[in-house]
Amino acid sequence: MPAISAAFRQAVMSLGDKEKEAIILKAARRDAELYDILAYELLEEVTLEKVYEDAADKIHALLINASGRSLSKALVKALRKAIKEIARFKRITKDPKTEIDLHVYTLRLIFDNFTGQFDSFYKGFFTATARLLLRTIQLIRKNLHEDYYVEYKTDLDDFLQQIHSRPKYLTVALPQEFEVE
Repeated sequence: MPAISAAFRQAVMSLGDKEKEAIILKAARRDAELYDILAYELLEEVTLEKVYEDAADKIHALLINASGRSLSKALVKALRKAIKEIARFKRITKDPKTEIDLHVYTLRLIFDNFTGQFDSFYKGFFTATARLLLRTIQLIRKNLHEDYYVEYKTDLDDFLQQIHSRPKYLTVALPQEFEVE
């Protein structure tokens, strides 16, 4: 992303309201993410809950509809797209707690529906899930106050227990349980 120069900033400030409006509408038509950011910032009916529900629906559709000759490989692709959707959600809302909730939602979908794929010969899905779990733990520790740790402890401990119970070699250094201090 380019740095905004002082001359550019001055040129924008000198534009009239109609010209600014035309530029904003033109940019929003060209960039879907910019449109979503502006809609979230400007429209009352686009709430955090609505944006969360839309992202959760997309993640659900990606993972549940994953199919292909190798389901494990298809799930890895779907998981990558789901992580990109979470990153997009974060860029739109800038809300760390709800971003973490999307991470936990994605993990819950995986552990409720696809744990059988952990035993597949192709270990990419198992590793990707373990990395997502580690990233979720790191985000909780980094972005949330300690009081929120209890809210996530049971889910994370269950996910960690399921990961550690697999006979596969774990390439990610995961704790045995999520520690609440």
